[in-house]
Amino acid sequence: MKIQFAKMTRIITMLTLLAALAGCVPVSAPASTPGASVVTAPTAAAAETIELAMGYIPSVQFAPFYVAVEKGFYREEGLEVKFRYGFESDLIKLVGSNELQFMIGSGEEVILGRAQGLPVIYAMSWYRKFPVVVFAPKGSGLDSPAKLIGHKIGIPGLFGASYVGWKALVYATQLDESKVSLQSIGFTQAAAVQSQQVDAALDYSVNGPVQMRLAGQEVDEIFVADYVDLPSNGIITNDKTVAEQPELVRRFVRATLRGLEYTLVNPDGAFALSLQQVPEAGADETARKTNRAIFDEVLKLWQTEGVLGFSDPGRWETAARFMQAMGLITTAVKPETLYTNQFVETR
Repeated sequence: MKIQFAKMTRIITMLTLLAALAGCVPVSAPASTPGASVVTAPTAAAAETIELAMGYIPSVQFAPFYVAVEKGFYREEGLEVKFRYGFESDLIKLVGSNELQFMIGSGEEVILGRAQGLPVIYAMSWYRKFPVVVFAPKGSGLDSPAKLIGHKIGIPGLFGASYVGWKALVYATQLDESKVSLQSIGFTQAAAVQSQQVDAALDYSVNGPVQMRLAGQEVDEIFVADYVDLPSNGIITNDKTVAEQPELVRRFVRATLRGLEYTLVNPDGAFALSLQQVPEAGADETARKTNRAIFDEVLKLWQTEGVLGFSDPGRWETAARFMQAMGLITTAVKPETLYTNQFVETR
């Protein structure tokens, strides 16, 4: 793809911001002020208002939720949904204290929260594949964990999903970390790889690798999920809400799953509806192409042949065990307290 230099600069700037905040983690400073809410759908006077917090910035990566608003799926469940964007690590504390009832967050945040005494629980799986990868220019030979030995690997820092993903890769493959130079580079993964500051970098598959491809450089990717698949992004609530307002959770999950189903079956329509919520993503042809590339990549992470929304108990057991073994948590957590499938199985 040939893009004028000025336009390419805008692409790299925007995607770097997305990657920086992605860690969900990944993550970092949101484009909108944390705590700010926007009404996302007209509703009847009797509708129940709920606030859905997202540990990221407004993005087409939230297409199923935008679809549920634009298609009226939430409204049909008697819900008016407001979106709130902020830092995932901050938002989960608010959910744990019941100041917020719902957020979109990653599985490792639930485990970290539970280990710290927060009564948070995962109510619906969204991502079917843990999204963190190690990526390098195609042809570099860095296409398996063992080949990373002796190389410089960039990472935003020793935090977030990228770091959890790295530790999971080490755990699953018994990689000798002492023989890899792990370098903190901030949220500049694609630029650092392109400039040869590092040989490869850790990032979400929808961020750094997409930037590289848009710049005309194919990449090799090592998916952490190919070695150990961990629970990733989904709907997080708290024990109090599950116990006292189960029908609220059920209605919210049911409408969200309709949004996810629509997105998987009608990706073109879902992308168009997302632009109603994030108009800047389609502000011009370059922005539209860039965000469509992101959307197409993230869509792969949602696809499943199983039950939409279902949490695999084995993933949670593996994640809890690995995080304690690698020192990411110091207090053991019971895997069965981390998630529930009751709202998926009875929807």
